[in-house]
Amino acid sequence: MTEIDRYRAAILGAVPDLVGSAFRLLAESWDSTAVEVDGRLVFKFPRHEAAAGRLRKEAALLSLVRPAVSLPVPDLVLEEGPPLFSRHAKIPGDHLLTAHYAELPEAAIRQLAEDLAGFHAELHRLDPGRMAAAGAGPVEDWGTAEEIGAKALPVLTPELRGTAERLLAAYGRLPPDPHGTIYGFFDGHGWNMAFDHGRQRLNGIYDFADSGIGPLHQEFVYSGFVSPDLTARLVTAYGALTGLTLDRRRIAILTGTHRLWELAELAGDPEHEPTMVRSFADWAATAETF
Repeated sequence: MTEIDRYRAAILGAVPDLVGSAFRLLAESWDSTAVEVDGRLVFKFPRHEAAAGRLRKEAALLSLVRPAVSLPVPDLVLEEGPPLFSRHAKIPGDHLLTAHYAELPEAAIRQLAEDLAGFHAELHRLDPGRMAAAGAGPVEDWGTAEEIGAKALPVLTPELRGTAERLLAAYGRLPPDPHGTIYGFFDGHGWNMAFDHGRQRLNGIYDFADSGIGPLHQEFVYSGFVSPDLTARLVTAYGALTGLTLDRRRIAILTGTHRLWELAELAGDPEHEPTMVRSFADWAATAETF
């Protein structure tokens, strides 16, 4: 029995009326494997026990997030199995990558920033205590500047190492977030967006497994994977909606440090280390100041 056949059997055990449907592997991550059915349904299968716990948490959190935000998010239904898996209607759209963003007209870029700002503003109004009771925990701690540097600096070129050393020194001097902590998405890059490239509009957001309680400014580092320009516009639009003034220098420091932290986590991994080095180099090439 092939891998897709195993998933198909599990899905049909819970939803037998899909017997004549088309099944295909949609994506595979460290945590889960996703299967798409007829281009309209998505089933996620956790790959280990920790991922199973994260899937249950995501379903619980989305039950509170969904009525609170205007952008569509997944309506996860858990099937306990065995095996455990989730199902939800697919939000139509594709990833939004840097090359896609560069081709968007001004009106579409402006609308995207406004849609994302509205999503974050609505999400941040959710009570952190209530979200914690539903399973939201603290976002992952990146560690100290010294801990990140010990792993990341040795694998960088001399030029990038100097930039990274200055960045980590700035990160080490950052005071606590002046706006405190919120429940946030903390994963707002283009791989978690359902973007309609024909209409040039954002159809929805998905993958809330990494959502949690964390510093407000840290929420705004992930849009930089699409474009620093998107981050700048998002920060402006968010400030207009909420009345909060965000520290752009702080966001720049956090964005670069996040790239170094990812590199530190994967240093020595022959498959992923080069990608993480390029990611930091891309940030360093566009960072105006920190």
